[in-house]
Amino acid sequence: MDPSVRIERALDAALLGAAGRGCPPGLAQAMRYAVFPGGARVRPRLCLAVAWACGDRDPESTDAAAAAIELLHCASLVHDDLPCFDDSPTRRGRPSVHSAFGERLAVLTGDALIVLAFQILARRIHASPLNLAAVMATVGECVGAPRGICAGQAWECESEVVLKDYHREKTGSLFVAATVAGAESVGAPTEAWRLVGERLGEAYQVADDLGDATGARREFGKPVGQDDSLGRPNAALELGVSGAVHRLKGLVASAIEAIPPCPGAAALQALIAAESRRILPEELSRLAA
Repeated sequence: MDPSVRIERALDAALLGAAGRGCPPGLAQAMRYAVFPGGARVRPRLCLAVAWACGDRDPESTDAAAAAIELLHCASLVHDDLPCFDDSPTRRGRPSVHSAFGERLAVLTGDALIVLAFQILARRIHASPLNLAAVMATVGECVGAPRGICAGQAWECESEVVLKDYHREKTGSLFVAATVAGAESVGAPTEAWRLVGERLGEAYQVADDLGDATGARREFGKPVGQDDSLGRPNAALELGVSGAVHRLKGLVASAIEAIPPCPGAAALQALIAAESRRILPEELSRLAA
């Protein structure tokens, strides 16, 4: 089955269950609004790609892992857009959740999506207890503290921030979850996959920083110049645009090099290379040629 179809089916099933009898209609609507239609679904696609490269021996467990990671990503976007953080009025080209449903429901929507992510893993754990227990531990580690996305968001509350730490935790941690959980879901060794996730996560954050600083690659449908106006760490502002482009290309090359020997290594390397071309506009890529 096509990876995109697998991801959307798993997410739809999770949201249908959450919106069951007794759920307040506003919360059910806001949760679905936060998840559909999605963006590029990069993290769940990466999770499925790693599992496929390792043999894809348990697709239902992998689908649960991929959906959980995407739900956590969506929750982080809902919270990131709140007035207490970025106060962003838009996301993916339409009103953000707090703009559409109010701040109180937005907070609850993010919370409910976080819980739902772990619920769908728990419902599958009976079928593959060892693999899914490992996935749950990995996902929890990559969401909380000291080095998960919560910690990454918390760096915005500090007066001094190391750019690499901020990128590794705010963005890189869920990419680590995607690569490691993809391998764990099929019972494959995971050690090398952590580095792949770290490098890809940082590369995506550098790409996002470039987009925010230059206005390029604005398919996210959110305001530009946010990092500068809010005093947030930004690779393009710290390294310069050319330096950030060099950094992004080096990270992608390092991620590809870190892919361990596995049946689908060559296909995964090609996929990452193609994705890197998507996230780096040609006009910026030429700066590091």
